[in-house]
Amino acid sequence: MIKNLYLFCLLLISSVSAFSQTATVRGFLYNKDNGEPIIFNNVYLKGTQFGGPTDVNGFYAISKIPEGNYTLLFTSSGFDSISIKISLKAGQLLNQNLYANPRQLQLKEFEVRGDKEEERTKVGTSVTTITSKEINKLPTVGAEPDLAQYLQVLPGVTFTGDQGGQLYIRGGAPIQNKVLLDGMIIYNPFHSIGLFSVFDTDIIRNADVYTGGFGAEYGGRVSSIMKITTKDGDKKQIGGKVSVSPFVSKLQLEGPLSKFKEGKGGSSSYILSARTSYLKQSSKVFYPYVDTAGLPFNFRDLYGKLSFYGDNGSKLNISGFNFTDKVTYQSLQDLSWKSSGVGSNFVLIPNSSSVLIDGAFSYSSYAINLKQANKNDNNSKIDGFNFGINFKYFIGKNEVTYGFEAIGLTTNYTFYNDLNRKIEQNENNTELAGFLKYKAIIGNLILEPSIRGHYYASLGEFSPEPRIGMKLNVTDNFRLKLAAGLYSQNLIAAVSDRDVVNLFYGFLSAPDNSPTSFKGEDVTSKLQKARHLIAGFEANFTKNLKLNVEGYYFNFNQLTNINRNKLYDDNQDNEAIADIYKKDFVMERGKSQGIDFLLKYEFKRLYVWAVYSLMKVTREDELIDYAPVWDRRHNVNLVFSYNFGKKLDWEFNARWNYGSGFPFTQTQGFYENNNLSGNINSDYTTSNGTLGTTFGQLNQGRLPQYHRLDINLKKTLPVGDRSMFEFTAGVTNTYNRENIFYFNRVLFERINQLPILPSIGVNLKF
Repeated sequence: MIKNLYLFCLLLISSVSAFSQTATVRGFLYNKDNGEPIIFNNVYLKGTQFGGPTDVNGFYAISKIPEGNYTLLFTSSGFDSISIKISLKAGQLLNQNLYANPRQLQLKEFEVRGDKEEERTKVGTSVTTITSKEINKLPTVGAEPDLAQYLQVLPGVTFTGDQGGQLYIRGGAPIQNKVLLDGMIIYNPFHSIGLFSVFDTDIIRNADVYTGGFGAEYGGRVSSIMKITTKDGDKKQIGGKVSVSPFVSKLQLEGPLSKFKEGKGGSSSYILSARTSYLKQSSKVFYPYVDTAGLPFNFRDLYGKLSFYGDNGSKLNISGFNFTDKVTYQSLQDLSWKSSGVGSNFVLIPNSSSVLIDGAFSYSSYAINLKQANKNDNNSKIDGFNFGINFKYFIGKNEVTYGFEAIGLTTNYTFYNDLNRKIEQNENNTELAGFLKYKAIIGNLILEPSIRGHYYASLGEFSPEPRIGMKLNVTDNFRLKLAAGLYSQNLIAAVSDRDVVNLFYGFLSAPDNSPTSFKGEDVTSKLQKARHLIAGFEANFTKNLKLNVEGYYFNFNQLTNINRNKLYDDNQDNEAIADIYKKDFVMERGKSQGIDFLLKYEFKRLYVWAVYSLMKVTREDELIDYAPVWDRRHNVNLVFSYNFGKKLDWEFNARWNYGSGFPFTQTQGFYENNNLSGNINSDYTTSNGTLGTTFGQLNQGRLPQYHRLDINLKKTLPVGDRSMFEFTAGVTNTYNRENIFYFNRVLFERINQLPILPSIGVNLKF
């Protein structure tokens, strides 16, 4: 171990020594029209192998360049080319920002990014990068494109329904997905009607979705990471968008506080977004056949951001959000939640150092309340801060990154199970973490070893989490890749994930009242833990046709769940009773295994995306082995988008989704449930009881298969140099497929998902 550490330090010292004998050129690539960074595009030195793509902030760095004269180049189908003569000396650090003019005349096509270079220089296992342009290629539900709709077509993602649906990624539960918005933790990213997220598509710069095997820079979750970065706002002129549809209306504004000027001082800007739904009211008019009382969903989303840029590209963002949601099901239950937060993130470029520094500090909260007829209220609240800072060094095409993170949060929770047993918790939690990651390109091999040390201070537990990613470029058009790692988290769901339909989505920290053993083995940790192993390949059949295949095995070797079997209080009187019948929580284990296929074709006006996922998810507790409710074995998504017309101002989009049936617990029979506990003289021959249900084994049945076709047609109409109307007509569930939502056992009534929903919408961009 000491020998290996010595060799690593020697390698690092020799790299730094070599680095001092060469030069570095770095900077930011900007859209000259609005000052917005141009992301994922190549900047390189003409006639050499030196270069690389810009990151999410438009930053590029080319290091270990021999002394000499060069031509710095940027070329893209969407922008005019840039060519700058530079002269470099040994040890020099040259800051060179680039400003590109958008091309005025071009075919309407997908933005060409530095995909080829990324494919060869990044591991990229189980990560999908999404931009607002790609989200807009999907049929819009209610004439409003949304990230939630796009996430449903990603490989390995299972969505459980149009109403109250949640996102399950490669067998993990929603609580095991971490969502970051400009560095702020979002505890519930989806509204109760599962067609919409809390994020306005038009302000998204990009979203990185890691469906497993992510590096040590991310922690605190055992399933997936979703990192969303918003635009900074136009730095030259005021603009925005107004849109109206039967589902939602929206207003977006952006503009400069101090105008952006090429190479002349700093700048600042703002961007604001407000969105509200009126489904409960509008559905009575437009969709009276769904429910005479109207669809029971309403929500509101507010977001704002201020951006301040320095001379050299360093920047500071300050942002805030407020999201609310409300559901009322015919006086049977009333659910509402509110999520809010404020935070800042920054990028620092020291003038005399080759390091790139970025970080974030934020506070966010989430509170949910569920009122049910003839039952006690259920409540959950979580709030706290998170702070992180990262340092990245570029050594040629190699990188060294390290960073630190601190999280403090409070959870408050009151819940009553089906037997009216009360479960409550009030906890304060502190988490501290550090990580080190090294990226090395050795010939055709890319290695990314990393390690994270995560200390859960309130639990007194330290979790070392080694991880690795690698890719082998067999040829320019065929690449093998692999990722593996250990993961942990403190938070658990505030309700059982065995529930088929669950609108109440709350949070708990690792509980004290949980079993100390599992199937005869001592439980020494209160954390949830998982191990990921992912392997696959990428193939480029042509420049425009790509195939990605990934197989995965996730071992959730320790999970915590709400105890639905609790019958007794956990006290001395019940000491002899097994934990499974008296603890508030139970320990479980689980496995998820599967394979994902993604075939993607892009060329000018045509975009085709085909996904097939095969998955098997299992869980086990002290009593039974079972399949969780999101165990969808087969999932297919086909997406088609085509631009046409003389001016390419028409666009047709379609999406077809097929999913095999979810598991469910079958009904064995019914009986009359007489409650005689209040009066020993009650006459059961004349008294009326309630209807009781006898259930079969947990999740041994399968619901019918799910499939749905959505289509829409768009027409754009310019009304000036910068303004444009966009008209959208679409149909959700085009052939009116009756997909099951749930079955009311008492009334013996099937409740379906949303029926056919035609819609029209209009928006004005200015």
